[in-house]
Amino acid sequence: MSYVKKFVNVIPGFAIALGIAVIAKLLESLLPIRLIGASVIAMFIGMVINAFHQPGNMMAPGIKFTSKKILKFAIILLGASLNIATVLTVGRNSLLVMIFTLATCFGLGYLSGRLLKLNWKMSNLISAGTGICGGSAIAAIAPVIEAEDIDIAFGMSATFLFDMVMIVLFPIFGKSLGLSDVMYGLWSGTAVNDTSSVVAAGFAFSEAAGNYATMVKLTRTLAIIPTVIIFALVNMHLKKKENRTAQNEKINVNMKSIIPWFILGFLAMSLLNSVGVIPVAVSSVLKEISKFLMVAALAAIGLNTNFKEMKKAGPAPMIHGFIISLLVVLVALGVIIFERNVGMLQ
Repeated sequence: MSYVKKFVNVIPGFAIALGIAVIAKLLESLLPIRLIGASVIAMFIGMVINAFHQPGNMMAPGIKFTSKKILKFAIILLGASLNIATVLTVGRNSLLVMIFTLATCFGLGYLSGRLLKLNWKMSNLISAGTGICGGSAIAAIAPVIEAEDIDIAFGMSATFLFDMVMIVLFPIFGKSLGLSDVMYGLWSGTAVNDTSSVVAAGFAFSEAAGNYATMVKLTRTLAIIPTVIIFALVNMHLKKKENRTAQNEKINVNMKSIIPWFILGFLAMSLLNSVGVIPVAVSSVLKEISKFLMVAALAAIGLNTNFKEMKKAGPAPMIHGFIISLLVVLVALGVIIFERNVGMLQ
């Protein structure tokens, strides 16, 4: 098939995903308080459309292209919004908290997933969304482990559901516990998932806490890189094991599967932005393009996700999400209080 024909084939599905993304961004802007991000809105719009009319052969190529290729491209552009110098500065305070929360997510999350009999891809996408940075982490890890759209949908749904609860409860608990702006910003920045939810929860406490929480959230985003590489290695090991069982022979190691090209692109953009090669105005534009394309990709994933299939999984994914979210909230708070008591935080 020629490149021109391939391009023509993806236009209908790509166009409907872009259309849903525009509607989702509009709905997000109409909210008096930014409680829910456009990515989640777009995914649910796509799922509602799928419930009434599943995409046919004309739409399928473009929807697949958007949910796979465009998603990876959006992750690359996301790197342009990160400044490693800022991340390292904030990281001095947040590193210990993030180490413990990530260990909680993937350690206890593994046990929770096994007990609830979830497939490892769905379980770890929910854990990654909770421990790293919501939809961005789910979007980055999903292609590497070859996750199904339904796994991504559950990961996004769990992240969204518990973020809504955290936005309401965090400011109340933060004030009742007498947390400082820095302590609260660190807590909300490490325990709340999606960026829009971190901003909402942070600024509900104070402007200083909101600004600090946002910087901590950007620091968490860098954890995508080692996490993706680890999951690429895990997925490669499992595939090799399956192939040996089926064919009783070894397979060659593919370096592209160890360090995915789009993560290299993400890291390259982060480095270019950090050394000042990318002007601030351009970085801001690339960030907005990345966010919009990610919304379109989540719309495409929604279009491929069926409510009936999600119902078959039962309540287990949401129970898993609740367990991980609660553990992260408590562990993060415990580490922050410890840091305050030993004089590491004010």
